Amino acid sequence: MANVTVIGTQWGDEGKGKIVDWLSSRADIVVRFQGGHNAGHTLVVNDQVYKLSLLPSGLVGGKIGVIGNGVVVDPKALMSEIDRVTEQGLTVTPETLWIAETAPLILPVHGALDRAREQARGTHKIGTTGRGIGPAYEDKVARRAIRICDLTEPDTLDWKIDELLLHHNTLLAGLGAETFTKEAILAFLEEITPRLLPYACRAWDRLAEADRAGKRILFEGAQAVMLDVDHGTYPFVTSSNTVAAIAASGSGMSPKSVGFVLGIAKAYTTRVGEGPFPSELFDDVGKGMAERGHEFGTVTGRPRRCGWFDAAMVRRAVRVGGVSGVALTKLDILDGMKEVSICVGYELDGQRIEHFPSAPGAQARVKPVLETMPGWDETTGGARSWAELPAQAIKYVRRIEELIGAPVTLLSTSPEREDTILVTDPFEG
Repeated sequence: MANVTVIGTQWGDEGKGKIVDWLSSRADIVVRFQGGHNAGHTLVVNDQVYKLSLLPSGLVGGKIGVIGNGVVVDPKALMSEIDRVTEQGLTVTPETLWIAETAPLILPVHGALDRAREQARGTHKIGTTGRGIGPAYEDKVARRAIRICDLTEPDTLDWKIDELLLHHNTLLAGLGAETFTKEAILAFLEEITPRLLPYACRAWDRLAEADRAGKRILFEGAQAVMLDVDHGTYPFVTSSNTVAAIAASGSGMSPKSVGFVLGIAKAYTTRVGEGPFPSELFDDVGKGMAERGHEFGTVTGRPRRCGWFDAAMVRRAVRVGGVSGVALTKLDILDGMKEVSICVGYELDGQRIEHFPSAPGAQARVKPVLETMPGWDETTGGARSWAELPAQAIKYVRRIEELIGAPVTLLSTSPEREDTILVTDPFEG
């Protein structure tokens, strides 16, 4: 039996929450290994809707959840989320939720700087959620982050806060924003410490023991490959690496533990915020996708831009993300369309290219090369076997497999957990 790592292959919002929830019913432990509370998963279980940002999806199914050292943790947001799901009937305790004691904290100063910088960018906005994720990761690599383990050492906090404010207050003042006092940061930390520390542990040791004992571990990625800080549409990306390789470093486990890499892809394409989107639709077809697919961000509520499936981009995500197989979601949103199209390449300055360019100017200029196929009138919604799918829908899925260079191992046909067609069991991969 293999462990499984789940990552997005587009710009996020591919329906990872439902797939991770479905897989977690067969896992023992579910691990978040990167990102922060800027990513969201919506899970629908027995007509109950759970909206998660930091908590691993496995908690909904009563499994152990782990927040790894690669995640930046906003303690207030985390506790608010714990309180909300507790009211919905879930049990979240230090026995069911493990948080790596080396995870960096997101403080109020990070959100303030994030928002001030985004406002100062004017027409060059990145589309950040303004929740402090980027500045928190900057502090991590600049070696001035306050980590959960620091909360146990008042002397360490004392000099670390001085160093942190020397940097951030200088930037905030330069941007004309309000600065922070040491007393305010200390008060924030003193308030959250009693609730946060009981969850802190050497998560990597516990995970290693579980792996040796043959427990099934599911690694749950946030965002998606095209938002990866190295491989995405830079600078319109997130502040962390989102590829499967980071499941190891972001959890403290061996690279061999990553296992089967399941890439999630929507049967069309969506994007929230700024940045290039070659196959974007600006007509009634795109609006129809958005309406039928309820395309609004889980975390921000922002409307998602919609367009045709971009096979060239997903092919790149398959390669750099190490994807073993793809879970295709929301096929039912294309039901009833006379024609469906797939982006198979691009035109750049009059030349056909097969790859998505790296430079921002070229990314903004590319035009999609579309391949159009007949649609289908029958519904795919709720299908649980290939036999229930219209022939033309199957042809669409098979064409996607050819173009992206990876098999479809799961097909999701509705938000409900059981409306899933299993082709290959990732845990047996």
